[in-house]
Amino acid sequence: MTTITTINPATGQNIRTFETISDQALQEKIDATHAAFSDWKARSIGERGELIKKVGERLAANKDRLAKLMTEEMGKPISQAPGEIDLCKAICDYSADNADQVLADEERELDGGRALVSYQPMGVIFGIQPWNFPFYQVIRYTIANLMAGNTVLLKHAPNVWGCAEALEEIFREAGMPENVFNVLYIADEQASQVTEHKHVRGVTFTGSAATGRKVAAAAGENLKKSVLELGSNDAFLVLEDADIDKAVNACVMGRVYNNGQTCVAAKRFVVVDSVYDTFRDAFVEKMRQTEFGDPMNENTQLGPVARKDLRDTLHQQVQDSIKNGATCTVGGELPDVDGFFYPATVLEDVKPGMPAYDGELFGPVAALIRATDEEDALRIANDSVYGLGGGIFSEDEERAVKLARDHFDTGMVSINGYYIAQPNLPFGGVKDSGYGREHGGFGMREFVNIKSLMIAQ
Repeated sequence: MTTITTINPATGQNIRTFETISDQALQEKIDATHAAFSDWKARSIGERGELIKKVGERLAANKDRLAKLMTEEMGKPISQAPGEIDLCKAICDYSADNADQVLADEERELDGGRALVSYQPMGVIFGIQPWNFPFYQVIRYTIANLMAGNTVLLKHAPNVWGCAEALEEIFREAGMPENVFNVLYIADEQASQVTEHKHVRGVTFTGSAATGRKVAAAAGENLKKSVLELGSNDAFLVLEDADIDKAVNACVMGRVYNNGQTCVAAKRFVVVDSVYDTFRDAFVEKMRQTEFGDPMNENTQLGPVARKDLRDTLHQQVQDSIKNGATCTVGGELPDVDGFFYPATVLEDVKPGMPAYDGELFGPVAALIRATDEEDALRIANDSVYGLGGGIFSEDEERAVKLARDHFDTGMVSINGYYIAQPNLPFGGVKDSGYGREHGGFGMREFVNIKSLMIAQ
């Protein structure tokens, strides 16, 4: 066993120390979650839904406490934290209200008889989740799988184990049967034991593409399905007929929301030449006005990066981009303060070969890229190994929708605004941003046995 200490990123001070569990205890947890599956899958969708709604109610009832906890553990501005809990409750409600339709048997034609397609639960699903939305990331896959009749294991990011513990409490308070949802306080090297276990039927992972490859390889080696929601460097296109004020406001929010640590954050800003200077001047000024501060202060717009190593990596990516020809217009320097803060930063003259163009900058750093025209802007947007989200700003909505639908090589596109996850819409990406979908009912069908019943008559 080893110890894990959570650290407040706003102060750099230790919060709490946890102990990892032994390999034997881990095996017992997996077995217990498998044993709980027999009863859970036998319950009706309505019964499951009632308990899921109670989970949402308990989350809402504890909103203030949970908001403060995530702000303390990962630095989310306290003004944004309640919204994450609201989203979690909305996911619970949507899943409970729509599962009957999503999971209903379907009748199909069959020569000499009739056929049914049925969606049946598979068993234990293992989730490996990140810290940036410590409640939402867990609720996103857990609720869908519980509604489908599966049971769930969670390996949460070690820097938010207090949030993981709080979720265990929430599920107990809601009356969820024992071992239907279990948190695994394990070291990274123990995760392979879970993936390999005969009772674990699927693996879902949210995190970096590099780790996603390893998770997918381990799942594939054991012939188990996986769902991956990985990183991205989402491009937001500002076309010549864009409302510049609207675009600037949405793009700044899209870059600094959650301290810039969002997989679907706006990261690359591809602006056509005719409006580049106008957009750049307004965007840079608004980023300059975005000051970092105590995330517990309701007026703070920008809190710290979640960990020191992540802040240092972000700064190195900025420095490497500058060394390769990028211009830092604002920010870009490590502040001499306690905690792991990084200033709102804008890089211009960003080109291929720079981290700001090719990679994912997981923090409040924006890459401005000039495009000659609309066609060039779309080429730049799609010139990426990633494909999670993106955006288009144009006052010709019909044209923007056609460009987004037919030409943007991503799983999600925002038009004339910045949106994150919606309970009723599929969430996920393509290319190195992963595969599979969550939300909108699609997540309930990711880990089910799609079974054909052929009935002679």
